[in-house]
Amino acid sequence: MSRSSRARTVRRSRTIRRPARGIRRPTSLVALCLAWLLLGTAVTACSAGDPEPVTLRVLASSELADMAPLLDDLREETGIKLEMEYRGTVDAGDALASGSYRHDLAWLSSDRSFQLKRKAAGDHGEPPLATSIMRSPVVIGLKPATAERLRRTTPDGQISWADVADAAADGSLRFGMADPRHANSGLAALVGVATAAADTGGVLRPQDVSCDRLRGFFAGHRLAEDTSAGLVDGFVKDQDNLEALITYESELLALNGSGKLREPLEIVYPEDGMVLSDYPLLLLDPARRAAYDTLVEWLKSGPVQKKIMDRTLRRPIDPAVPRLPRLSRPIGNALYFPDDQKVVDRLLADYGDPRRDRSARVIFLLDFSGSMRGERIARLRAVFDGLSGGDDSRSGKFVRFYRGESLTVMRFGGRVLDERSVTYESPRDLDRLHGFVASDGFGTSTAIWSALDHAYDTVADEVRERPGRDVSIVMMTDGENNAGIDLATFVRRYRARPPEARAVRTYTVRYGEADTGELDRAARTTGGRMADATVQSLLSAFKEIRGCHQ
Repeated sequence: MSRSSRARTVRRSRTIRRPARGIRRPTSLVALCLAWLLLGTAVTACSAGDPEPVTLRVLASSELADMAPLLDDLREETGIKLEMEYRGTVDAGDALASGSYRHDLAWLSSDRSFQLKRKAAGDHGEPPLATSIMRSPVVIGLKPATAERLRRTTPDGQISWADVADAAADGSLRFGMADPRHANSGLAALVGVATAAADTGGVLRPQDVSCDRLRGFFAGHRLAEDTSAGLVDGFVKDQDNLEALITYESELLALNGSGKLREPLEIVYPEDGMVLSDYPLLLLDPARRAAYDTLVEWLKSGPVQKKIMDRTLRRPIDPAVPRLPRLSRPIGNALYFPDDQKVVDRLLADYGDPRRDRSARVIFLLDFSGSMRGERIARLRAVFDGLSGGDDSRSGKFVRFYRGESLTVMRFGGRVLDERSVTYESPRDLDRLHGFVASDGFGTSTAIWSALDHAYDTVADEVRERPGRDVSIVMMTDGENNAGIDLATFVRRYRARPPEARAVRTYTVRYGEADTGELDRAARTTGGRMADATVQSLLSAFKEIRGCHQ
């Protein structure tokens, strides 16, 4: 007999009433029942009775509120009552990371964030015992017309995170996603799209997220809530203005069956992978181990696993439980969650506040000296075609210009020859920019540092009037400085500027015969870095630094 079975037998024996006066105490439960039957006592007195009640305090992810009916069954069948306190998963992990537990258990959609924070805080002790109870991947729900349009743009008809990011950048896809600073579904989606953007096929490392390649994706993020349940409610209210919802598979299946949508969403499992949530139950108070074991045994039993699936549309952890037809599709490529808190911190810092103005401004300072004539200027123009959506590679879809982004092109030779600015709101804005880059008119000398100094003059007023806006400078040159101020003078002027102007970083692209040492020094002085287009294509160099933060 298992320990839990013995415990239930002991608890049941304590509920049997004292025999009637004058009857000798039986030596066994069977004898007692026979005696009562002989006396005409109701046979129900021989029933097992109710188990002794046990109350466990549980800090739980808010989406587990849908388990409430099953928790009533739990209490009736085992005597265990769960007092649930619901929070967003990331918020719950933050509360647990201190190690000062006031709950007996935690039940989270994922404990990965919590475990990383324990590690980052220097807690190297034995982690709480954890048992996975069910599974659900974070996937994409698309309106059918949107899904069909995206499929037509892919060679194999399979939709990826890169395709979603590309559509968000060009303004054709607006989506809802929970705030990853609070909710696991949002954090899992953010990890998924960042892993796809890194395109390494492995777990994200700090160097993989040193460049923010997600701004185009963020451009389509129009609905954010702190919990998955709040997100679904918000999507229902605003469904006419949104094309997609990114959340758990179970939430999307339930929403499609709720009758609240004008048309069901097509559930897309991104071909470049997704993060899986396994809903672990964590033992925080070792003194409650016996009750924890009983609870886990009950939750993982076949009948209860089926009830969980039927009730919540999450996938059973037990492979022997037959799947509902809606859950029969293989999950596909499961992505790794980062194993370094620095990666998560950087992702969340790049994500920022979804309610703030995410639009950024980039100044492209382009060398139009005589040496750029011919093939070199043709390649530069091809770069702008690629960044405008012409590059349909996976990496190209993550670094393209996006709606709401402000773009300025300054052409320089011995001085700044001309400049043009657009805010990308329609394809015509990019056409204007292309026309400007395609125009001729070259200088006879190269004043690199005077041109860069001019660019800082241009942004000085803007960064003072719009603090917090992300502004960066990308400078490309194919030659050495032979006019205007020298690098030392530029550096001196840069360091004398106000702090908000010094916060603007410059990213340099070395091309042709440009001076590697000077370009690298200028970039590092401003907090940026250099990309070398002499060892890779010019387009690859621009993609390398596109949106970089360091």
